[in-house]
Amino acid sequence: MKKYAVIDIGSNSVRLMFVANGKVLYKRLNTTRLGEGIAARPRLKAEAIERSAVAVEAFYRQAQAEGAESVFAFATAAVRSTENGAEFVSRVKELCGLEVEVVSGETEAEIGVLGAFGNADGALIDIGGASTELVVRKRGKFVYKKSVDIGAVRLKDICGGNGEALAAFCERAVGAFGQVPAPSKVYAVGGTATTIAALVLGLEEYDSNKITGARITREGLSALLRRLLSMTVEEIAALPCMPKGRADIVTGGVIWLDELMKAFAIPEIFVSDRDNLEGYALKKGLTV
Repeated sequence: MKKYAVIDIGSNSVRLMFVANGKVLYKRLNTTRLGEGIAARPRLKAEAIERSAVAVEAFYRQAQAEGAESVFAFATAAVRSTENGAEFVSRVKELCGLEVEVVSGETEAEIGVLGAFGNADGALIDIGGASTELVVRKRGKFVYKKSVDIGAVRLKDICGGNGEALAAFCERAVGAFGQVPAPSKVYAVGGTATTIAALVLGLEEYDSNKITGARITREGLSALLRRLLSMTVEEIAALPCMPKGRADIVTGGVIWLDELMKAFAIPEIFVSDRDNLEGYALKKGLTV
């Protein structure tokens, strides 16, 4: 049995995906907030580097213990957009010898599309911790690709939990995407999107099969936003399916997604639990 592992190092969390004979066996997540504070200063904090690198090492050791022939790791906006991202890459290599690939915003968008809807036409919104990717493919060709350094962690660092400040910032920031071609169908991936789907669906336990394909309308998103704005961070953290370490950033993520849908006249999105982890594995030929 051929076994492999892929580690995704994001701005809010580190994730492990374990693959055997071309099939995904499981995913694991550790919220480490690597991108903490980078909105104010484009440098990774020493403590964020350490806790995230230790999390990567732990996943690497776990994958090795379970017989992975190879372990692949890639990092996104928190590493590529900071002055000392190389320090994090070096620290991971020092701890466990693992080489971390730092992917560009374009590559991040492309592997997100590959994971979410393969070679079909459509658009993808990927709201991460430190960046958001927006991609449109028509007739088998990419007609629009852009990565903007705005994500749920950055929004929290800039605006805190102030709903009015978040809304005003997002309304200004959405202009960075310019003119976006109208897509036929819009998919959304990432922790913000999957958390939104779980909350809108009212799931008591996270179920990737129910998350993938979940339809979220503007009306449904607005109702969720009103609910979250009326709650404290502690109350949000106590909600079913609220991942640890996301309660303080989820409201900003919802406001940002709502602004994107409004700005580009998107009436509904379809959420996928399959994302850049699966896309990266497909690109490497690890899955089918």
